[in-house]
Amino acid sequence: MGNLVAIVGRPNVGKSTLFNRLTKTRHAIVSDVAGTTRDRQYGKCEWNGKVFSVVDTGGWVVNSDDIFEEAIRDQVKIATEEADLVLFLVDVQTGVTDLDSDVAQILRKTKLPVILVSNKTDNNDQQYYAADFYRLGLGEPICVSAVSGFGTGDLLDMIIEKLSFDKKGEVEENIPRFAVVGRPNVGKSSIINAFIGEDRNIVTDVAGTTRDSIYTRYDKFGFDFYLVDTAGIRRKNKVSENLEFYSVMRSIRAIENSDVCILMIDATRGIEAQDMNIFQLIQKNRKSLVVVVNKWDLVENKDQKVIDTFTSAIRERMAPFVDFPIIFASALTKQRIFKVLETAKEVYLNRKVRIGTSKINEVMLPIIEATPPPSIKGKYIKIKYCTQVPDTQIPTFVFYANLPQYVKEQYKRFLENQIRDHWTLTGTPINIFIRQK
Repeated sequence: MGNLVAIVGRPNVGKSTLFNRLTKTRHAIVSDVAGTTRDRQYGKCEWNGKVFSVVDTGGWVVNSDDIFEEAIRDQVKIATEEADLVLFLVDVQTGVTDLDSDVAQILRKTKLPVILVSNKTDNNDQQYYAADFYRLGLGEPICVSAVSGFGTGDLLDMIIEKLSFDKKGEVEENIPRFAVVGRPNVGKSSIINAFIGEDRNIVTDVAGTTRDSIYTRYDKFGFDFYLVDTAGIRRKNKVSENLEFYSVMRSIRAIENSDVCILMIDATRGIEAQDMNIFQLIQKNRKSLVVVVNKWDLVENKDQKVIDTFTSAIRERMAPFVDFPIIFASALTKQRIFKVLETAKEVYLNRKVRIGTSKINEVMLPIIEATPPPSIKGKYIKIKYCTQVPDTQIPTFVFYANLPQYVKEQYKRFLENQIRDHWTLTGTPINIFIRQK
């Protein structure tokens, strides 16, 4: 199961900088403007062959002073409910503040491992000041400087030591795993209940190693798969301000542990920013996608024109990835519920498509010859040969060229679209690599 590490702390202690350092990203995310773009607050970190996910809670605070501190407390609570480990960042140059003490009070109550990180320790003298943080009651502060990278290796060793990397429960590998995701109140649990029906005897629950990701084995009407269900029953604490953050934290684990994501959208509300956040998580994890427009029974006018408008609006928002199925359904009336399962199964099989090398060259080489990559600085790029790489998570194609570094993103997209036109890869992302021949 994926391990999730949350970075918490008050503003300007360097959460984003540490996030960039751990995930090795250098996005234009660090700036003094509050609320910089949000899809960059989630990434993966690899250390000594172990991989875990990192969430920077910093980008999710609603910036207005009266609810500001409350929002941070809210987030810390959500983080302790959803993560496997919390990094509590404090700033050695300012010392302990009231808000730090508040956060520490929440963290002392949790059963999770918490690592207290004293950031901005830029020289040796400052390491002595870090002793002040012992009074937060969270053990020894680890001194780091996220900017220079000082101490981050030791921090990573410590994180790996505290996380558990045991294998998945008793989940069989070759059976598809479907996750139903979407923002709160879109009808996720209703659709899961509609799938499973009342005959609970067909269902075996395999508890995941993480706290409440449960795989439900489902086997009837010729469908055999696991539902990755993270909608654990839990008290809804008042997270109105942080609903987006809450739904993203809720979705991460389900998405990471699945093959196909069934993204639910509310027909009565259209596609919203929160839907896009979850869509970006699915994209980042290279998972297959089926979009379900739920509550279709509540839409009064259901003619083809409405369906077309809805469909193109969804595809427009999610471009450039547009090759995925959209199903209009209702969990309440069970309308097209099985269509959702059928489609998810097809999309899963599309992930496994293998195209023979001679076949792909026969189709693609004439197309490439007719529309070669644009020449750059008078150099002509020739693509001589292509093949699909065996045994990859998603279909992966390699094109061998004389000057691979000159093939632009646009042309790769052109190649991807041509492959999609000739073979059925609906719903699944594909990788295209250009290599030196």
